[in-house]
Amino acid sequence: MKIRSKLSVLFTVLTAAILLVFAGLVYYSAYQSRESEFFKRLHQETLTKAKLFFEAKVDAHTLQTIYKNNRETLSEVQVAIYDTSFNLLYHDAADIDEVKETKQMINRIWTKKYIRFYQKDWQVVGLLFPYQGKNYVLTASAYDEYGYSKLRLLSETIWLVFFCSIILIYAAGRFFSKRALLPVTEIVGKVKSITASNLDLRLSHADGKDELAELAATFNEMLDRLENSFDAQKQFVSNISHEVRTPLAVLIAELELSTYKERSVAEYKQVISNTLIDAYRLSKLSDSLLDFAKASYDPSEIGFKEVRVDEILLDARQKVQKEHPNYLIDIHYENEFDTDDEISVVGNEYLLNVAFTNLLENGGKFSKEPAMTIKISFKNEKLILMFSDNGIGISKEDLKLIFTPFFRGNNKKFAEGNGVGLSLTQKIISLHRGTISVESEIGKGAVFTVALPHL
Repeated sequence: MKIRSKLSVLFTVLTAAILLVFAGLVYYSAYQSRESEFFKRLHQETLTKAKLFFEAKVDAHTLQTIYKNNRETLSEVQVAIYDTSFNLLYHDAADIDEVKETKQMINRIWTKKYIRFYQKDWQVVGLLFPYQGKNYVLTASAYDEYGYSKLRLLSETIWLVFFCSIILIYAAGRFFSKRALLPVTEIVGKVKSITASNLDLRLSHADGKDELAELAATFNEMLDRLENSFDAQKQFVSNISHEVRTPLAVLIAELELSTYKERSVAEYKQVISNTLIDAYRLSKLSDSLLDFAKASYDPSEIGFKEVRVDEILLDARQKVQKEHPNYLIDIHYENEFDTDDEISVVGNEYLLNVAFTNLLENGGKFSKEPAMTIKISFKNEKLILMFSDNGIGISKEDLKLIFTPFFRGNNKKFAEGNGVGLSLTQKIISLHRGTISVESEIGKGAVFTVALPHL
């Protein structure tokens, strides 16, 4: 069932329940009012007939005649008069006695002085009537035909109004739910029209302050992220194809040239050496791209655990110095740590090793005398790592783009690379809820600062 139908049905059911309660209260109030008014009428007419019998001395035959004549046109009150010894003094119609008085009933009226009850649908009252120092027991009964007919008419009117109201309420609910959910329908239609080829489209209705505006704004924000991701993916694929094509073209050219004519052993060795260099570059590029892909995963898909940062740094230094024995890398602790938690983070050991290795390699390959210093400190529940080198430095223009994938600055003339390392490092640090920044001047080296939340 669609939301529109659910809202219409729910609105109708709730309103129907409220109308039923209201109608029930109205009917109950009318019922109580009829009952109370008719009992008062019985009481008053009983006293009137008793006064006619005792005080006005109207004979019984005349009173019975009046009763029989009135009974043919309206619901006349049937009155009986007893003394306290259960002797019948007067009865409007003993042959059609509706009350069927008993001695127990007379004693009850004598004790309580006034009672009222129902005899089937007939209402009955019993009361004491004092006259000339004696007490007499009066009973009166009647069927409130007029009152019950009014109740039946009220009941029919209530049900008619109830069912008509339900139909109108359901129709109104359908109409207003359609009006209220019209923006949702438009949003659904617009979302269905958005594909990978037109991610620049955005939803309207995002300028208001209601929940639908929040929904549209959230969709637009999601579309912004998707568009950025698609653009980044396109750029990434374009850069990959360019970066991979170049070393492959060089490899093919070297090998093709070596087959054109017979060469000496020295020349073949030179070709093999050049080919190995290009293959090494391609291998480094593929490793970097694989690491970049791993760092782009959803964090929930990456295994995180408690790791010691100093141990990862030592592994990264050992790895870099194994490939580049001339690199000098020193690690200094700015302040002592009291527990292992201060030097530990929740992270992925492999990815952190890749990030630190990239920073160490960059610091060495852009220095004439490769020497780096890593300073470890603690500040505001953060573990701070400062990677300092004495390299050629980075220009202000290049600093703005240094973390862009495949970006190569002016320093590419000094050393080779593929432009993936720093962007990969930034992704890894971001995955670990950390930050990375850089400060540098031409000719004065660079300082990369990494901040990670420790345990």
